[in-house]
Amino acid sequence: MTETRSETRLTWAADPAKSRGRLHPEAPSATRTPFERDRDRIIHATAFRRLKEKTQVFVAHEGDHYRTRLTHSLEVAQIARSLARALGLDSDLAETIALGHDLGHPPFAHAGEDELERQMRRFGGFDHNVQTFRVLTEIERRYPAFDGLNLTWETLEGVVKHNGPVSARLDQPVWAPVGAFDAKFPLELGEWPSAEAQVAAIADDVAYNNHDVDDGVQAHVFDLEELESVPLVGPVLLGVRKDYPGLEPSLTRLEMVRRMIGLMVDDVLRETRRRAGEGRVESPEDVRRLGRSLVAFSADLVEPLARLRAFLHERMYRHWRVNRSRSQARRILADMFGLFLAEPDVLPAEWYAHLREMDEAGRARVICDYVAGMTDRYAIEEHRRLFHLEPWA
Repeated sequence: MTETRSETRLTWAADPAKSRGRLHPEAPSATRTPFERDRDRIIHATAFRRLKEKTQVFVAHEGDHYRTRLTHSLEVAQIARSLARALGLDSDLAETIALGHDLGHPPFAHAGEDELERQMRRFGGFDHNVQTFRVLTEIERRYPAFDGLNLTWETLEGVVKHNGPVSARLDQPVWAPVGAFDAKFPLELGEWPSAEAQVAAIADDVAYNNHDVDDGVQAHVFDLEELESVPLVGPVLLGVRKDYPGLEPSLTRLEMVRRMIGLMVDDVLRETRRRAGEGRVESPEDVRRLGRSLVAFSADLVEPLARLRAFLHERMYRHWRVNRSRSQARRILADMFGLFLAEPDVLPAEWYAHLREMDEAGRARVICDYVAGMTDRYAIEEHRRLFHLEPWA
């Protein structure tokens, strides 16, 4: 990764002084920009703390050194901040979107999301991106004047659109809450997001590709020798071995990952600057109306990255140990969801109180919110309490 950084803010960077504000107007902070304030609200949120025991790939209790949603989010934020600084963008906004992008993930990673989508299929569905938006705009309750965190337009736009325009999804029932919010506080859902949001999105790709390689080697689902023939990572690994003959495997792995991150970040910087020049991008509005992503990997990296992801999918995400955890996760969530729907009075009192005068779809959404908010550990313990009769202390 280059050590240089831009000393001036680009004309197409978000400007906190020109923020479009919040749904519920608030007096400005005397010590923080609006984007810094958003970041602090996310960090203090209950949903953010729960990320410490939510699965990235390996269930959180399987080992102390594997990534969780929290450590992943911190790593994404660091890469996003570095990219934003190097590009002359607002690093606080990029960091804020990165920190908040995974708040809606349920326990047990994609297995948890798949199971909640299965359970909610007849009640409007489940999508972790929509759930993240709902966490930020309604589920978190920390302030007497409003539900949610009342974040700025720029942060909410960045979170909901960080992977691109979403207006085409609004006809899906699961996206109805986003459409309803947009009717009150329009987020320009048909346009591309800010450059800072795009930086957060690509930082997510950089982080999970590299750190899943790191976790996979540590978990012994594949070894360094098997990576030698994998595009992108193989040449980097061979370069480390050439520079440091006889280096111990753990340091070889760490140096390989460090170089990989640097290689991918430098590629993004070059390609983004090229696209900005080619598209004559001179304002935040130009970014949104460009018609394609501005922050991107180059064509030279797209195919090798796809082959690396295919390797990870085959050798890690579908490894028998991960499959076993995925199977257990699905059964745990299916058991609890079915029981809560059939016998809602076994829900904790504060959640059961929400169900009065609701139809079945409304009850199912409240149950889904309760289950989606669980950590891996809490879900395992709650399932044990519900399905294993034990003497009460």
